Amino acid sequence: MSVRLTAKARRGVAALTVATGLVLGVAGCGGGGDDEKPKASASASKDGGSQPSAQEEQPETPLAELKGSDGLLLQVTSVERDSGGFLTVNGTVKNDGAESAVIPSQISGDETEVIAHGPSFGGATLVDSKGKKRYYVLRDTDGRPLTTTGFGTLESGQTLAIFMQFPAPPTDTVEVSLQVPTFSSGTIKISG
Repeated sequence: MSVRLTAKARRGVAALTVATGLVLGVAGCGGGGDDEKPKASASASKDGGSQPSAQEEQPETPLAELKGSDGLLLQVTSVERDSGGFLTVNGTVKNDGAESAVIPSQISGDETEVIAHGPSFGGATLVDSKGKKRYYVLRDTDGRPLTTTGFGTLESGQTLAIFMQFPAPPTDTVEVSLQVPTFSSGTIKISG
């Protein structure tokens, strides 16, 4: 009986930690009346997917570019470690092709619990070659991946702002490989 209570308590603490991190992240994204905010260059699909918010100014040169099928290009713009033990990867997916492209369903991964919540980047992983570990996208207590969700088709030239949140590797790890199903892999440097 005590093993069950201990496991239940650990899940509760983990859920509270994730929820606190998300609340603090949302609170940190709020702003004042700054009239010179960059406009969002991302838009969701016409089928009612989630609307990504404008991200902070993105660097001119992406940290990594991962090529996908049908002209899709994933550009990583930031990889930040936070004090809560999380690592957030931000970027954009762009349709560089001449025709509209469907973002492949394989990027959601193959876990039944993740797939049940619709399209997401739940299949993405980070590989720490130095520490010989693989990190999977975090999930909330209902199994929803902590990534951009609810997308579908990108028209030619259209972009979609994305994020993926992982457990943070040890602080001495400064470089990891990002792997997203159907995209090439890329090495990215961690800041923070």
